[in-house]
Amino acid sequence: MFEAAAIAGGLERASVVIPFLSQHTTAASSSQRLLLPSHKLTFSTTRKNSAILAIRGARFVREAATAQQSAIIRSYGNDEASERQRLFNRIAPIYDNLNDLLSFGMHKVWKRMCVAWSRAAEGDTVLDVCCGSGDIALLLAHRVGVNGKVVGLDFSKDQLQLAMIRQHESPLTSSLNMEWMFGDALNLPFEEGTFDAVTVGYGLRNVADIPRSLKEIYRVLKPAGSRTSVLDFNRSTSPPTRALQEWILDNVVVPVARQVGAEEEYAYLKGSISKFPTGKEQETHAIEGGFSSALHYEIAGGLMGVLVATK
Repeated sequence: MFEAAAIAGGLERASVVIPFLSQHTTAASSSQRLLLPSHKLTFSTTRKNSAILAIRGARFVREAATAQQSAIIRSYGNDEASERQRLFNRIAPIYDNLNDLLSFGMHKVWKRMCVAWSRAAEGDTVLDVCCGSGDIALLLAHRVGVNGKVVGLDFSKDQLQLAMIRQHESPLTSSLNMEWMFGDALNLPFEEGTFDAVTVGYGLRNVADIPRSLKEIYRVLKPAGSRTSVLDFNRSTSPPTRALQEWILDNVVVPVARQVGAEEEYAYLKGSISKFPTGKEQETHAIEGGFSSALHYEIAGGLMGVLVATK
């Protein structure tokens, strides 16, 4: 496993981890140190160079992540995985701004609720699955602090690039311990009982096998009370709420996306929501996956939902 890490001022740390690559490395210069036991290459730099290293590290993600792409596509199913990867890579440059516009900024409130329900605390080690451009992972980093650790995992390398650059650009997060990983939500590359909490924001709906993904989350959570918090669109059983949601998608979301050339990328939402399990069905999947309790909370007038499951 290789790690491209920026360490500024001796304390600031950020990482990009690309697992399952070749373990052969070239010789390290005096500003680099090779950690042989874990096969990690760590780059040290000053604060003024941290942004430059972030960009270089992001390019490293883009190039090296290709080594895992075929395995992830096989896991998801060739057509579905490759199309979803292309979709999220295409919308990466406009993703954050468009979400702000389409939700009138409310997605930030919903993500804070997701983080709060996870019960992540100071010093915890936490995972954000399908982390995208890093919104929830960055919120988690503030919550766990300098003594904690956040891992953001996604199968869109362009989104991961943005996430790492966003971390480095903010003085509030550049000093925090974060890792950005290219990986598969159906085969999480972690040992059992690794994390104190796991979050998923608008990602569970996009995996090919939701029960399997929940089982993977259960596996990597620590025992005895650790939680997962899963935020996504809600497939309401209320006809008026469902009709309102479809109207918003057809008359607000897709037309706005069309104006910025992203109609195709956002048109998929309606179909994906129609196939997404209801809140009760998500609770059932979580319990069958091993969780001791699971509750699904409808928020935003039933348009969104958060599944909270305890190990």
